[in-house]
Amino acid sequence: MTRPVVRLRPKAEARAIRHGFPWVFADELVVDRRTKGMEPGTIATLEDAERRPLATVTVNPNSKIIARVMDRDAEAEIDRAWLVARLTHALALRERLFDQPFYRLVHAESDGLPGVIIDRFGDAAVVQPNAAWSEAMIDDLAAALIAVTGVTTIVKNGSGRARSLEGLTEETALMQGELDAPIPVSMNGATYMADILGGQKTGLFYDQRPNHAFAARLAKGARVLDVFSHVGGFALACLAGGAQSALAVDASAPALGLATKGAGAMGAADRFATRQGDAFATLEALAAEGAQFDVVICDPPAFAPAKPALQAGLRAYERVARLAAPLVAPGGFLGLCSCSHAADLTQFRAASSRGIGKGGRRAQLLHTGYAGPDHPTLPQLAETGYLKSLFFRLD
Repeated sequence: MTRPVVRLRPKAEARAIRHGFPWVFADELVVDRRTKGMEPGTIATLEDAERRPLATVTVNPNSKIIARVMDRDAEAEIDRAWLVARLTHALALRERLFDQPFYRLVHAESDGLPGVIIDRFGDAAVVQPNAAWSEAMIDDLAAALIAVTGVTTIVKNGSGRARSLEGLTEETALMQGELDAPIPVSMNGATYMADILGGQKTGLFYDQRPNHAFAARLAKGARVLDVFSHVGGFALACLAGGAQSALAVDASAPALGLATKGAGAMGAADRFATRQGDAFATLEALAAEGAQFDVVICDPPAFAPAKPALQAGLRAYERVARLAAPLVAPGGFLGLCSCSHAADLTQFRAASSRGIGKGGRRAQLLHTGYAGPDHPTLPQLAETGYLKSLFFRLD
């Protein structure tokens, strides 16, 4: 083979790669001048310390994850046909799970496309090329996506922390087709408006779909508070479930505007209200006003996106629980969510329980939820199982 070869250090654990772990860190690889000189996204053959082929990898000398496994076949050719095969495999799962084409189509390493996120919105798709190889092959990736799914609109969302860790610049662009309005998405009986070009991340968070459904089961006849609501996530699902009213709180006026449009589209505008502002300040203000709700749900951004932020993040989750708990009417329900992979379930549950206790309430834990099945977890990579949702009943 003419392509480059990279090699594990003698003490690196080749067995982990053989057993499906998809990453090689910089201190596990022999990084000589030749390796340092590779263009980010270079396809190479990975060998163990005894020069036995292990896998086909993509190499990025600028990243702490210096090599990502593309294929366990050490001779695999990474081309458009390979991309078509991976996307076809991913699509088969989603078509079995959903009867409408609104879902996460590719969940990075879990779907065999390292660092790549693709969310589908009917005839449109948003691609997040968060690894250097996918940035280099973005045109092939878009062509393969069209060939497999038939989408007519493709947005490249090149923003976020993951790209900066890869040494990639930020860029969001319409690669294919046209967009003139938010896309309506139906989930759990609610209608959401997804701004896939100008909104946060890909415009909608599909991962919470099953947790929205659980919250809706608690919401019939209830007064609902949805904090960190984005485009109405839990609030609109609860309205679809028969909530008496829902108040959505978020710092983003455009997101709340989309939530209001969603409530109108589903015929629930008269039961829906918004409040723009900092979530912590708003929770404190609602308490000062003596507000009470039957269901309160808080779905904040990642407070602990990486291990260095873990302790500060856990304190933030505790604070959310402490401020939210007093707003729950006796016998009501509190939902708390974390999308921080650095904070595992045990740590998040402990922080939430401490906060509820400090808020002067006693709780029963009713339900633990995770991301939907269109966000599959790679068992060898804990980072793919990032989402946790806890639902409590408060005395």
